[in-house]
Amino acid sequence: MTDSDKRYEVVIRWLFAFVALAGIATIAGLIMLWPDGEGQKQIEENAEEIGLVAELLSATVEEVQDSVCSYSFSGESELCRNVIITVNEGPEAGSLVALPEVNTSFDHTFPELSAGENVIVGYHEDINTYYYEDRDRRSSLWWLALLFAALVICLARIRGLLALFAMAGTVLVLIGFVAPSVLDGNNPLLVCVVAAASIAFFSLYFTHGLTVMTTVALAGTLIALGFTLGISWIFFELANFSGFSSEESLVLPLISESLDLRGLLLGGTILAALGALDDVTVTQAATVLELSAQNSEMSATQLVRSGLKIGREHIASTVNTLLLAYVGSSIPLLLLFAVSDQSLGLVANSELISIEIVRTLCGSIGLVAALPLTTFLAAFLVSGKRKKSSIDNLDNQG
Repeated sequence: MTDSDKRYEVVIRWLFAFVALAGIATIAGLIMLWPDGEGQKQIEENAEEIGLVAELLSATVEEVQDSVCSYSFSGESELCRNVIITVNEGPEAGSLVALPEVNTSFDHTFPELSAGENVIVGYHEDINTYYYEDRDRRSSLWWLALLFAALVICLARIRGLLALFAMAGTVLVLIGFVAPSVLDGNNPLLVCVVAAASIAFFSLYFTHGLTVMTTVALAGTLIALGFTLGISWIFFELANFSGFSSEESLVLPLISESLDLRGLLLGGTILAALGALDDVTVTQAATVLELSAQNSEMSATQLVRSGLKIGREHIASTVNTLLLAYVGSSIPLLLLFAVSDQSLGLVANSELISIEIVRTLCGSIGLVAALPLTTFLAAFLVSGKRKKSSIDNLDNQG
């Protein structure tokens, strides 16, 4: 066995040892942090006591009429919107119910409903009261999901079908593990890190198969994720975020005083970074493998150079994608800041905006770190495997 063969074998062993240890740690974390429901049950009771919990039911609008509000006096009359619905679910299914009148002069968020439209209403059982919650748009969401699934399967075929199952697995981890575990009182940062690792293992191996290149992409993802966690932790501490930047963060302490909002914020940043990280690492590993398949004469150095050249273009577009993904969801907020006549520095200094800046930059740093790491590792393994195969063939011929 030559020196290059020995190096190849050593790297392979270390690679699989690292991934195996990470897998064991992830399983151990899932076992230790798996929710038992006790903490969540108490929080649900707290939420119900302060009126945050209500039963949501589907209903159909039967009649909509604008008339003088019932509380208007002889002075200036005000118009209120009165809506009559048929409840489709719950203890009074099939019954006609009049929703509380809404003064549209003050409540501009109440929509212009029409007869026959499906809506979602809230129901307070203790006082037997219904109220408008939202339009029922579930059917359009299902059609969109079916369209998305059909396009993915038509283009990627079996790989696309596996990717859809991996996406479903990710949703199950978030809903079945992350939220209940955090509500049970576990450290939200640790829960999100374990969830991110489990999602990476499941989605990569399930979608791309148990191969060396998938393991390379997984190793690059996990290392870059750890680096992203470290640098995000540092700058979250330096920025001294309070965690009370959104309406949801103001409500959560009312139902759970022990909830670590800053840890929840940092954990969410790690989960958000994972989506872009596995994209970069899988793409780089696949790129190096394809370059080697197209030209078996390319050396490890040439594979690295070509892989990085392609990867730079990917990184440039992905970084901008991260920025637009964070900013795109905050356009109304940006408009409010635009009319506030504040400098760009003061706008960026606000916690709500600075959190997105830190998330974007820390996630981008993780992406940049993942690019050369995955490319170097993939190029070394591909070239080493190729050399080993050539030597084995010569030995067999001899």
